Amino acid sequence: MDDAALLRYSRHILLDAVGVEGQQNALNGHALLIGAGGLGSAVALYLAASGVGRMTLVDGDRVELTNLQRQIAHTQDRLGQPKVDSARLAMLALNPGIQVQAISARADAEWLDRWVPQVGVVVDGCDNFETRQRVNAACVQHGVPLVSGSVLGFDGQFSVFDTRRPDSPCYACLFPPDAPPPEVRCATMGVLAPLVGVMGTLQATEALKILMGLSSDVPGRLLMLDGQRLQWTELRLGRAPDCLVCAQRP
Repeated sequence: MDDAALLRYSRHILLDAVGVEGQQNALNGHALLIGAGGLGSAVALYLAASGVGRMTLVDGDRVELTNLQRQIAHTQDRLGQPKVDSARLAMLALNPGIQVQAISARADAEWLDRWVPQVGVVVDGCDNFETRQRVNAACVQHGVPLVSGSVLGFDGQFSVFDTRRPDSPCYACLFPPDAPPPEVRCATMGVLAPLVGVMGTLQATEALKILMGLSSDVPGRLLMLDGQRLQWTELRLGRAPDCLVCAQRP
């Protein structure tokens, strides 16, 4: 790091748990961000500001007027642009010293199998069950930590699935791929705008800790926020012995 970088990241470096080494780990790190919507906006902006040196951002959607209520990486003058291009502009405006690769596409199984092994963490901010399952399967296969979040209405969920740990469940242990829930979307159910920022910021926190090499006790826990009452509920998660995705791993 040069003097400008030392100054930019000085508030991280002052933290005993981080220091110069932890910040350098972040600068050397590579995060894959699935989704550039509400959750993805908060994740992308905070990881950019925090100095994650390389990020790959994938999303096949374009910026619409209804997105601007909560997706803070996008602006009025970027309506109609691919979300990944819009988010990349916002990330580089915050921190021009990072690398951001924007891929305007859907993350199918073949694409994930090629990209997931190249990164240190995957952050899932997508809004559909099938993509979440594909992302999880790729993370399990390649041993890459997955930071998962979701928001609908006034409710948010958050967890980390790190199958490098023998006792950590995967996403499919909690939500089996052969039992999809009823499809619900913000377009029909609504969502409280700041809540996606709350959950996305938590995702960014855990992703940054992973890249910095800091410890975390979130794997094995599902944190659920009732945004109306501002009450947290926690569930302890264990591996499902009959999981269709990770049951065969050691």
